[in-house]
Amino acid sequence: MAYLPILQVGDVLVSPDILTECFCCDLEACKGACCIEGDAGAPVTLEEVAELEDALDEVWPDLSASAQAIIDTQGVAYTDQTGELVTSIVGGKDCVFTCYDDKGCCLCATERLYRAGRNAWSKPISCALYPIREKVFDDGTVALNYDRWDICRPAVQKGKTLKLRIYEFLRGPLTTRFGEAWYAELCTIADELKSQGLI
Repeated sequence: MAYLPILQVGDVLVSPDILTECFCCDLEACKGACCIEGDAGAPVTLEEVAELEDALDEVWPDLSASAQAIIDTQGVAYTDQTGELVTSIVGGKDCVFTCYDDKGCCLCATERLYRAGRNAWSKPISCALYPIREKVFDDGTVALNYDRWDICRPAVQKGKTLKLRIYEFLRGPLTTRFGEAWYAELCTIADELKSQGLI
């Protein structure tokens, strides 16, 4: 496959592997490990912190006692060692908003509330966009990169089986974050690259 440079879609820089690599979350295989692995919480904005705080009363019974204790002392978010605002975590890894279904699969408590029609907001956009990670540079430029993680190998395999590329799998979150016109432009670029045999 030919080398592709960083793409520019609107005013956003896009890593080409977002168009070339396959991905589709496989919760049955990974059990939601991305919510309970790692050394920091999910990146959040101040607006998202407010949403998380607004949802607390509803999700509180679904949270572990340890998570409740962390929230009581630290709040729903903190600034990590890189200076980024992230969700609070338990034991150095688990997001405080994790909960589990009867099959032992880790779920997001706020997303479960949303899916039940009990809240208009689902979860932080950084979670919805995963495995895409967003970086904002000092000049305001936004860049999107594919975050490769061993725990997501089942998702890569499922994506290959379904022939579903990252940008296709994340159509909803990308549209939510950047708008329908931006996503349509991304698809146009992908179609052009496909027609040239580049992806």
